[in-house]
Amino acid sequence: MKVILIEDVKGLGKAGNRVDVKDGYAHNYLLPKKIAIHATAGNVKKLEQAKQKELFEAEKTKKEAETLKVRLEGLSVTIPMLTQEEDKEKLYGSVSVNDLVNSLKEEGIIIEKSAVILEQPLKALGIYEVIVRLHPEVQAKVKVWIVQK
Repeated sequence: MKVILIEDVKGLGKAGNRVDVKDGYAHNYLLPKKIAIHATAGNVKKLEQAKQKELFEAEKTKKEAETLKVRLEGLSVTIPMLTQEEDKEKLYGSVSVNDLVNSLKEEGIIIEKSAVILEQPLKALGIYEVIVRLHPEVQAKVKVWIVQK
C-alpha cells in the first residue's frame, strides 16, 4: 500500500515522502496514529501544493533578509559608553549583544539577540564590524562605533 508520511519515521522515511508499506502496517499503525495518509491523487496534489507554498515562503524570507542586509551594511551605529579615568580607551563595562540590539531598535530595525554574532564583548573605544545572521544563507556586517560618553 502506498502512503504519504506526515511525520518522520525511523527506518521508513521523512515527512512528505511517499512510501510503499505492507497493508497491515499501514492500517494498524501508520494510519490510526495519523503518522501517514493514503497516497491518493488528491493527497499527492495537496502534498505538492504544500511543498510549493513552503518553497515560496522560504524564498520570500530570504529576499526580505537580503533587503535588510543592504540596509544594515549602509548603517553605522554609535554607542556612547563611560571610560576609565586612567586609560581613556578602556570602558567601565562592555558593549554586549543587548546594547547592539537596543541601538538597532532605535534605528527602526528589530532583530533577535540570537542573530547577533559577537564572539566576545567589546571593551574598548573604536570602530568594530559585527556580524548579524539574518537568514541561514544571509549575513550582514554592521559598523559599530563605540565613543566616549
